[in-house]
Amino acid sequence: QVQLVESGGGLVQAGGSLRLSCAASGQTYNNYAMGWFRQAPGAEREFVATITWNAGRTFYADSVKGRFTISKDNAKNTVYLQMNSLKPEDTAVYYCAVKRSIGSVTTRAYDYWGQGTQVTVSS
Repeated sequence: QVQLVESGGGLVQAGGSLRLSCAASGQTYNNYAMGWFRQAPGAEREFVATITWNAGRTFYADSVKGRFTISKDNAKNTVYLQMNSLKPEDTAVYYCAVKRSIGSVTTRAYDYWGQGTQVTVSS
């Protein structure tokens, strides 16, 4: 069992920044990847970014490339999502998730999910 707890969401004006955190605890895998997804009202959950824990390899959705940065702190078992130049269309509940081995853009590939944190970007 892996527990994931997100934090750092909030309300920000367009052009602003937020940093989300996701702390993992419990029985993590030896080799795994963590991902960030988001879900806007009435929309499907969509991929945002992923990072492999050992190699630190990252991959981003086109919609956030150049604005968002995913990173990790091995000592704290925490993954971050730095979000800059936020746009109203970034408004969503943001979720972190974990899976074995390499990252994936597919929600069903992930084994455990956090409860989500709300990000609201006003225009």
